[in-house]
Amino acid sequence: MSYSGVTSGLAARRALEVQRPSLPRKNGYRARLKELELKVANLQRDYADLHGALIEAAQVHRRLCAPRLVRSGNFEIASETFAVRHVPGDFFILNETDNGIFFALSDIGGKGLAAGMWITYLVGTLEMHTSESAAPEQIMAGVNQDLCRLATVAPLASLFLGNLDPHSGRLEYCSAGHPPALLLHADGKLESLSDGGPLLGALPTANFERGRVNLRPGDVMLICSDGILESLDNDEQEFGYERLQQHLRSAPNGSAEGVLFSVLGVVQDFAATRPIVDDMSLVVLRHRSVEV
Repeated sequence: MSYSGVTSGLAARRALEVQRPSLPRKNGYRARLKELELKVANLQRDYADLHGALIEAAQVHRRLCAPRLVRSGNFEIASETFAVRHVPGDFFILNETDNGIFFALSDIGGKGLAAGMWITYLVGTLEMHTSESAAPEQIMAGVNQDLCRLATVAPLASLFLGNLDPHSGRLEYCSAGHPPALLLHADGKLESLSDGGPLLGALPTANFERGRVNLRPGDVMLICSDGILESLDNDEQEFGYERLQQHLRSAPNGSAEGVLFSVLGVVQDFAATRPIVDDMSLVVLRHRSVEV
């Protein structure tokens, strides 16, 4: 055999020796790739399930809350809530009873599911105490005591609670650490409604006071969560009370929905491209000039 034949034979054997060990590595790579593909598929399925659960939770929240527009007697009440994380920690409920229209806007501490999971509890507690008393300050005290019993796990919450006589326009209310409501009278006078007490869940023996006002034809009342007031613009400035008051004075007074969308539009324009930093809720209550 020639020298070249010997060298070519050795080269061929070495090539085989190099290739043979690569087969297990190739098979291992394919197995690892298949394992990763399976994990990705499982993650995608889990994400789809979680997304579906969040949608269902948001739908439950919507059903617990009041309709976006309610008309009763001489009044119309419009409301809207925007969530920063799928499910809001804000809620607005309304119940018409023999003792009047009870309505409540609450902002539960925290965001997303961590706050939203407490909504059902607070709504049920409110309805229980509303069935036992018509006095807002007594209802608030009862809800506060119930929440304080769960102080180790329950979050703090602010709440504005009102009891409205839809025919006389008499409103009795109580605010638990909630941003003061604004009442713009038809003559241009602006009132801040802040009677009440501390945040719910803070002090089990807290005292709450009742506020009283009379709403007349053309009067408009606005209640919001602090997400509206704390909306930021590109210069890190908050929307704040002053802007809210100014726009309430200048907002078209044709309907509760008209005022609602006007205020929300101003807040959105103010924030521009900035994302919302907290759940935002707005409620507008208007005494119509004539009953329709």
